Amino acid sequence: MAWTWRFEKADGSETSPAVEPEEFTTQGDAESWIGEVWKDLLDGGAESVTLFEDGSEIYRMSLRAAAEA
Repeated sequence: MAWTWRFEKADGSETSPAVEPEEFTTQGDAESWIGEVWKDLLDGGAESVTLFEDGSEIYRMSLRAAAEA
């Protein structure tokens, strides 16, 4: 099983992340990583992220909403 992130701009188009991710073997590892680097990703132009498990979309999350919380 591979867990990966996709990074998107405000208009929904895909963008390259400011911090290069790896492929994660568990959902928890992927979520821990995003929790550590989300501010750098937001500063680098990513507004939202989508988590995938083996190519299937699991959920989408706004980085901007996390910053405003």
